[in-house]
Amino acid sequence: MALKRLATSLLLALVLAVGGAAIAKKADRSAPIGIVAKSTKAYDSPSSVTTLKGNVRITQGSLVVTGDVATLYMDENQQIARVVVTGRPAHIQELDEQNRLVQGDAETLDYDNVHQIAVLTRNAIVKIEGQGEVQGDKLTYDVDSTELKAESTADGFVHGVILPKQRSPASEGALHP
Repeated sequence: MALKRLATSLLLALVLAVGGAAIAKKADRSAPIGIVAKSTKAYDSPSSVTTLKGNVRITQGSLVVTGDVATLYMDENQQIARVVVTGRPAHIQELDEQNRLVQGDAETLDYDNVHQIAVLTRNAIVKIEGQGEVQGDKLTYDVDSTELKAESTADGFVHGVILPKQRSPASEGALHP
């Protein structure tokens, strides 16, 4: 029971460390979206679905998403409401507001653009440069609240690494006169 409490405490610390980072640059949201794939099936109509297949690459500002297949769900205004990317792995990366590289890999990336929620499933891992990483079977990240929920079914545990904050040479001298 003490081990489970320790694991829960470590997970909470990791969620606060990793989930506390803004996952994306706000300026990226107004940048044009670039799409590359071997094939595309698209409709120029409201509430449609576009499917991209083969070496898919989607970019927007510092955001880069890659995978084998991407399905884009458009709303009534022909704006992207949801994106589902599959691959081995599907990959997402972006710079956060502090210019740290945030990366995620999973077999499926499901991003709800309306509610700003990203779900990474099967062999999911999220890494934030200089802060650490978390792994699980399902990672759910709420962009607005910065809450990260991690679940695992394989071995029953979520795994993570919290990196210590790097001290500057000036702060080292202050600690050791």
